[in-house]
Amino acid sequence: MSSTIAAPKMLESLRPNPDWASLPLFDRSEWKRVRFGDVVENCNETCDPETAGVDRFIAMEHLEPGSLHVRSWGDVAEGTTFTRRCRPGQVLFGKRRAYQRKIAVAEFEAVVSGDIYVLTPKDERLLPELLPFLCLSERFFQHAVGTSAGSLSPRTNWRSLASYEFDLPPLDQQRHIAEILWAADESEQSRWSVKGNLEALKLAYEVAVFDKLFDEVSVGQIKAAKLRNVLITPICNGIFKTSDLFGKGTLLVNVTDIYSGFRAVPSSLKRVEVTQSESQRFSANTGDVIFNRSSLVLAGIGHACLVPEWDEDMVFECHLMRARPDPQIIDSRFMCRYALSPRGRRFLMSRAQTTTMTTINQGDIGDMQFPLPELERQRAIADHLDDLESKIAEVNRAIDLDGSLKRKFANQLFS
Repeated sequence: MSSTIAAPKMLESLRPNPDWASLPLFDRSEWKRVRFGDVVENCNETCDPETAGVDRFIAMEHLEPGSLHVRSWGDVAEGTTFTRRCRPGQVLFGKRRAYQRKIAVAEFEAVVSGDIYVLTPKDERLLPELLPFLCLSERFFQHAVGTSAGSLSPRTNWRSLASYEFDLPPLDQQRHIAEILWAADESEQSRWSVKGNLEALKLAYEVAVFDKLFDEVSVGQIKAAKLRNVLITPICNGIFKTSDLFGKGTLLVNVTDIYSGFRAVPSSLKRVEVTQSESQRFSANTGDVIFNRSSLVLAGIGHACLVPEWDEDMVFECHLMRARPDPQIIDSRFMCRYALSPRGRRFLMSRAQTTTMTTINQGDIGDMQFPLPELERQRAIADHLDDLESKIAEVNRAIDLDGSLKRKFANQLFS
């Protein structure tokens, strides 16, 4: 206990070392300029996956931008034409659309897409543990993007990557550098695990709490009502107007804004010139719930977002619909949380219609049934889900910080 109390005081006394750059780890006097192709091999081992007993394949969509880990893959038994083999420890680099920064370290045997390079150190001059961070550095990506050819789907070729030059540290420094970078990555991955657990907890709570409420509806313990019957004003489609690019007029809420949860700043939102009557008719006020009524994909239809407190008047555009809940009947956060829950999403997607786009209309949105426990209970449910989402957002910020620190360190080393 005493050491726990004393630790913060000890940390407060620490100060940055002004001579950090001259420490042996960062002493570049023995670093040697090499070409990427001199120390890295582009592996072209091929196999018939079924004959070789390889049961997984990795396509470009399985690589996450900026991550060093493969978190998803395909099943060879379901069919694949891939034959290029990767083995644990080899580095996978997406050569198509290199600007997406798709790079990962293989943790299992697989066959990979022809758009993925399989890289490994050519000899003992380069540690395998350092190679992924070299590929993650900004200079390397800029070289890969700058040497890509093609308009719709640009690709970088091996000859161009092989010509990339960088300063290679001695092996002892490589080990220390790799230890630091992998420690940062381990911290980031532990936060991903925490995020996954929180998301699973949130999902389980959403399913359990709303299933319980509808069980109570079925036995008459609480009432339920359709969305159209718990509103102050009828459901309304948004305004159809071309936004202006010069920052004039009233803020215009669009589909991107509701997906971002209104995280944009006012200066980045689009604006339109509207009349006073249009401003009143199509207003997006604090506490309104905005639904997406058209989407290119089914999963996007009916996405809901609560309008937060905002300093300026706002109107919403024609691809959206507004529901203005009656605060005497239903809490607006509770309404939004149910619409976003698995049960609410299933209903909205079941009503979607697809032609050139997937759409849902006011009648379908209005038919959505909401359980109506007492308002205090509604608010408690919304509070709990808000709290879980806040914790997930906090972990996301920590993940971004870990990733940023990792990339900055790699960038400084291989600048």
